[in-house]
Amino acid sequence: MNKAVLIIAPIMLAAGLAGGYWLADSKQANMQATPSAETKKIRFYRNPMNPSVTSPTPTKDAMGMDYIAVYAEDDSDTEAPAGSVTIDSVTIQNIGVRTVKAIQTTLSHTVRAVGRVAYDEERMVHLHPKTEGWIEKLNIDKTGQHVKKNTDLLSIYSPQLVASQQEYILALNNLKALEKSPIKDIRQGAEELVKSSRERLKLLDVPAHQLRELQRTRKVKKSLHIHAPAAGIVMKIGAREGQYVTPATEIYMIADLRKIWVIANIYEYELPWVKEGDPVEMQLAGIPGKTFKGHLAYIYPYAEAKTRTIKVRLVFDNAELLLKPEMFAEVTIHAGKQVNAIVIPSEAVIRSGSRNQVFVVRAPGKFEPRLVTLGLASNGKVAVLKGIKAGEEVVTSSQFLIDSESKLREATAKMLQVINDKSQQSDKSIKIDQQPSDQTTIKQMNPTMDMSEHSSMKQMNHQQAMPNHSTMKHEMEIKND
Repeated sequence: MNKAVLIIAPIMLAAGLAGGYWLADSKQANMQATPSAETKKIRFYRNPMNPSVTSPTPTKDAMGMDYIAVYAEDDSDTEAPAGSVTIDSVTIQNIGVRTVKAIQTTLSHTVRAVGRVAYDEERMVHLHPKTEGWIEKLNIDKTGQHVKKNTDLLSIYSPQLVASQQEYILALNNLKALEKSPIKDIRQGAEELVKSSRERLKLLDVPAHQLRELQRTRKVKKSLHIHAPAAGIVMKIGAREGQYVTPATEIYMIADLRKIWVIANIYEYELPWVKEGDPVEMQLAGIPGKTFKGHLAYIYPYAEAKTRTIKVRLVFDNAELLLKPEMFAEVTIHAGKQVNAIVIPSEAVIRSGSRNQVFVVRAPGKFEPRLVTLGLASNGKVAVLKGIKAGEEVVTSSQFLIDSESKLREATAKMLQVINDKSQQSDKSIKIDQQPSDQTTIKQMNPTMDMSEHSSMKQMNHQQAMPNHSTMKHEMEIKND
């Protein structure tokens, strides 16, 4: 048994050494293949409380906090606009980034508002006497009573009406006496007198049946009747029996409630959606379980100064007379206007006051800030007129965290650009100030040439440049001979 142990032990030791060597090589290869943050080039250090304050060397701020190192980023994506952000998948999961694709669809809207039931102004009658007088009798003396058209409302005594009746009777008698006159003008004059006196009584609202009775009996009546000009409900009585009235006195107000108006207020941003003719639904707390259907009849051409809302007029049928004026109602306007546009969720838009921005997914983990022009909004959706295309993916949550990082990246990029521009300008100025000397130039041309050869060459150049005075004198003597 000891012999077997002696044989197995070296084998196990060799296997352990081989495995350890293999694991060490694999770990070293992985470490070489994955560069750490320490191998990245540090561009500068920035203040943790104020990113605009930077330092080329590590330092601390006034509170003793270490400056944060800013590393050189991977510039392989040269087409990415300023402010683009790259986030790893783990961070995306931790901060809860969600995205939605922009779609081309039809956007509609429903306007909800509070309305007030009102009279139909086209079905209201304000009854005033056409002459002064005294009310003899009120046949309809209670508000809320239903009246039909031509119902006898009251009897009134008026001296003017009595005089007009007498003129009419005299005209009738005169026509009867002259109807056989051989003179045509006399007969026509009598007929015109009857016609004018009769028209005067009609203008004073004397009913037709009393005119017929007056023509038949030829007797003046002390009081004449005033009839209802339209059917409806008596909403107001402005005089009582024995009261003296004038044309300024409103005796009755009669309203036909079989069709009513509802006045509702809508906000300015909802105004582009609605138009005349849109269908409307209405519900009232006093009539639970019933929905009234009507339509939008008119949009008022002004806004309320206090509420900054616009009034709209809605029309409803009220054959059962369930709707009462001054009741409050909840109305729903189904806007008929529809917009076919690129639509994204409203929460995807970052509104800074002067501009609207969204973050578009360029690639997994890469987000690009993009300015957009917005159109109409409805039900949590907003139409995009310019800035993104259908099918592009936009961020709908945690975009404010991405936006803060984007602004920081953009500010850092601008600071780096300024630093690079300044360094390039300083390099150019140094090159201009440093003019090369002759010796430096010659050394650059032939580095192997020593200084003695350079001095000899310089002396030769000097001798060639200076004239030989003895030679010049000899030549002048020969020329003179």
